[in-house]
Amino acid sequence: MPNALIDSASPYLLQHAHNPIEWMPWGEAALRKARDEQRPIFLSIGYAACHWCHVMAHESFEDPAVAEVLNRHFVPVKVDREERPDLDAIYMDAVVALTGQGGWPLSVFLTPDGDPFHGGTYFPPQPRHGLPSFRQVLAAVVEAWRTRRAQVLQSGEALRTALGKSVAAGLPRGSPLDPALMSSALENLLKGFDLEWGGWGGPPKFPQPLAIEFLLRRHRRTGDRLALDLAARALRAMSRGGMFDQAGGGFHRYATDRAWHVPHFEKMLYDQALLVRAYLRAWQESGDDEFRRTAEATLDFVVRDLMLPDGGMASSLDADSGGGEGRYYLWSKDALLRELGGEGEWAMELYGVGDRPIFEGGSILRLSHTVEQATGPQPLSPAEVARLQAVNTRLLAARASRERPALDDKVVAAWNGLMLAALTLGARMLGRGDLAEAADRCAQFLMVNLVRDGSARRAWRAGRMVDSGFAEDHAGLAFGLLEHYQTTFDERYFTAAVALCDSLLREFQRLEGGFFDTGARHERLVARPLTLHDAPTPSASALACAVMLRLYAMDGNPRWIESIEAGLSGVLPQAAQNPTAYAQWLLAADDRIAGVKAVALVGQAGDRGLETLRAEVARASWPEVVAAWGRPGVSTDVPLLAERVTLDLPPRAYVCMGMTCKLPAESVETLREQLAP
Repeated sequence: MPNALIDSASPYLLQHAHNPIEWMPWGEAALRKARDEQRPIFLSIGYAACHWCHVMAHESFEDPAVAEVLNRHFVPVKVDREERPDLDAIYMDAVVALTGQGGWPLSVFLTPDGDPFHGGTYFPPQPRHGLPSFRQVLAAVVEAWRTRRAQVLQSGEALRTALGKSVAAGLPRGSPLDPALMSSALENLLKGFDLEWGGWGGPPKFPQPLAIEFLLRRHRRTGDRLALDLAARALRAMSRGGMFDQAGGGFHRYATDRAWHVPHFEKMLYDQALLVRAYLRAWQESGDDEFRRTAEATLDFVVRDLMLPDGGMASSLDADSGGGEGRYYLWSKDALLRELGGEGEWAMELYGVGDRPIFEGGSILRLSHTVEQATGPQPLSPAEVARLQAVNTRLLAARASRERPALDDKVVAAWNGLMLAALTLGARMLGRGDLAEAADRCAQFLMVNLVRDGSARRAWRAGRMVDSGFAEDHAGLAFGLLEHYQTTFDERYFTAAVALCDSLLREFQRLEGGFFDTGARHERLVARPLTLHDAPTPSASALACAVMLRLYAMDGNPRWIESIEAGLSGVLPQAAQNPTAYAQWLLAADDRIAGVKAVALVGQAGDRGLETLRAEVARASWPEVVAAWGRPGVSTDVPLLAERVTLDLPPRAYVCMGMTCKLPAESVETLREQLAP
């Protein structure tokens, strides 16, 4: 018999619907049951593509003996962290406070009132590597609840209070934005950089696309060559290593080693969105076609493998397939020779595939096998690039016969907003009509299914909407729709972005600065989370700042600036000290300090002069440049255009910053000069 998860929309919850455990989804029914029966709650939080979530499920949650203990002594509750990032944030903070570390699966024990009193992450079926077995943990909690309940309740109340104080502390009081802090942030990024292999930290080693974009910004602002070199080194290390799917495009979640060789194989939509932007910006700054090819291959992967028939983007591809982690992506020497024939030896040499397996009986394709540094092999010649693309096409076709990783086809609003921004930016910069069409399908899907009366919904799957949207959904959708407006100039998207930001101010704003993760009418939890750091998606508060700065450039309404000043000034000092954790704040602060340029394009559709001006704006296409287009004599809802469309003049561009505009530009040369940083 299935348990109560069988009616869920979440693919992750449905994975557990036939466990012998009597799982319940989070909600009033589960909380009431715990209160009525005075049983502790066992809360398990994970997501569909999580490898270690699958491991613990197979080892423990499918075990009838474990189920018997959980069903008798606990109210077992399952949560998809992608549906409920608020619960994940609160209880992750609790586990980190209890144990010093966090991760998924997240395993937390709660009082009937929801107060956390014990927890951890993955627990093995038998004691190993210093971890108790899951059965031992359950037995200890059962004993504590039976014999020391008052102490357990007191511990839960104390931790609840501590979590509340942490949120209440919120943002430190900040003084006016200090441009010198941007230099401090750059210095700290340089200090923490892995000069041998590229990137920061590890192992495990995560991509840091927002930090890379900040490096590219500093190069653009100051001409700092080292910032560009380090950004390029990190990007090459990732795209030439095993974290990038060489045959099919797209990035895996992270590398398990310092050299970017062995990835953790899940593919997340948000990683693709953020990395595409970083590679496009790097191509724009350096002119290196390797970055363009990586961005295009990733966009092609997203459209091919993650885009759903209705236009939304699926959340992820699983790490596991064919009975093991990463098997879909592994190759042997014999398999390459069989599939590629005469090209097999060349591909084996290029991808470093030899007789000895590297991972789970196979080899991971990577281009950086011949060197000991992150620079990787020398760039391929045009002829070698064409040859490699032909090889990859054959490998991708051969791989299609394997068991594919499971697709989590849940459409998360925040992540789709980020991906829409990347898709439409790619369409604009690369001049690809197919990407523009895909972006438009995505935008229309989001407008119909995940935006309601100016507010965001959290997710959609198979015709069902899931929960009210969080701050990150409002900020992410506004970010994507405003970016899409820069490509289509369809004012529906501008208007929707404004409405979403108005909802942020109305429902999520913290008067002392920043935006709560949850809205004013959201379910009351043990704390109201306020996430300031990027983890791994941009901080909702920081992304909201970036969007509102762009809106201010386009309408001059002071409410946007007034709503973000406290947040920016409060967080910037700690962002400068820990730039990889607060990179989106650095990008927003860069916009505020340097200013966002707004370009009002006025002219008739199809006019050759207008099209050359539009092409120049698309070529500039940096985040600190926003554009609007209007036709003479046609009314508009975009304040930047309002007075200018009343004039029947030749095509021209007005470049403005703040309340100051330059003389109208009628030539590409003048516009290029005015857009220069």
